[in-house]
Amino acid sequence: MHPALRRHPARLIPVLAAAAGLLTACGGGGAGSTKADEPPAKVSVTPAAGSKAAKLGSAISVRAAGGKLTSVDVKDDKGGTVDGRLSGDGTSWTSNGKVKPATTYTVRTRTTSDQGRKAAASSTFTTEKADKINKLTNTPGGGQTVGTGMPISILFDHPIAKDRRAEIEKALKVTTQPKVTGAWGWVKDYSGKDRIDWRPKDYWPSGTKVSVKGALSGVNSGDAGGWFARDYNFGFNIGADHKAVIDVPAHRLTMYENGKDVGSITGSAGSPQDPTRGGVHTVRSKNAAETMDSATIGHGDEWMLDSQWVTHLTASGTFLHSAPWNKSLGVVNNSHGCFGMTTSDAKKVYDFLTIGSTVEVKGTSNPNKTDVGNGLEVWQESWQQWQQRSALK
Repeated sequence: MHPALRRHPARLIPVLAAAAGLLTACGGGGAGSTKADEPPAKVSVTPAAGSKAAKLGSAISVRAAGGKLTSVDVKDDKGGTVDGRLSGDGTSWTSNGKVKPATTYTVRTRTTSDQGRKAAASSTFTTEKADKINKLTNTPGGGQTVGTGMPISILFDHPIAKDRRAEIEKALKVTTQPKVTGAWGWVKDYSGKDRIDWRPKDYWPSGTKVSVKGALSGVNSGDAGGWFARDYNFGFNIGADHKAVIDVPAHRLTMYENGKDVGSITGSAGSPQDPTRGGVHTVRSKNAAETMDSATIGHGDEWMLDSQWVTHLTASGTFLHSAPWNKSLGVVNNSHGCFGMTTSDAKKVYDFLTIGSTVEVKGTSNPNKTDVGNGLEVWQESWQQWQQRSALK
């Protein structure tokens, strides 16, 4: 063989040897092992992965053993995101709320082991169905502008067990700008349903912005009430300071804006047999036209009269309204508890008072105190009395 050809294998030998050395170093074993060979942090999720009927009433928790959680992302099957808190040492994460009924959750985690190995994992579970779902109706509605006497009123579809009220009250948060002192109080609504209201210590300042958040998802309201299946979030604004005062003996209603007298009208309050309810009432609703039916206030079929510009105070039937049939307006108090006016005067009052405005009745002979649940009657009680209605004692 030609001598030049014999030299080629000799030149390749050291190159192959070097390559073999590199493969050995990358292959692991002994002192040359890498992070990829170390075990990842072990992640555990509660409720357990794969569950088809996870128990209600608990938070979602994630734990990492042998490392730390660098991120936790939890979503439900409706696209909602579950917020939570990561512990200071990074080894655990807990949801802010509780699991909802009949909901599938997907938990995605990223971890870094104690040796520095990074890993990702996912876990899915489904919660059990609830025998009964409780819902609520909030007043005022979201985005509404209301008067300075308006409480936040939450009416529940189903009963709230007394031993569940403290937890539900804690889950309801009120934020105001500027800051306003107030408190929640449990009320029995005129309909017979359970209700919780939040009233400020004093009337709202005009221009206040109010936000209400109810972290009720997954909270149990008791055997008769069932579970809440969602959180609630709404806000409203406080408008102009419009109030009215009825002087019963003088047959007069006076309107006030920011504490200034802006006009009075005369009318007819309740007769001695049916005196108008006293104290401070809150305007709860209004109707441009309404039929006054005597049967609704316990007077059988005595009358059926059409009225205009009706401003509702109590749920039991204390109204401000036009009374064109009454020929003694401004002279004699002869109504069945309402304050009647001419049609034009009723329109003035209707336009001036907003939902949430207050109407104070003075000088009435009615000794009965209006129950708080008979409308939005939170101002029938002192601040000290109102605070006793809280379940957080």
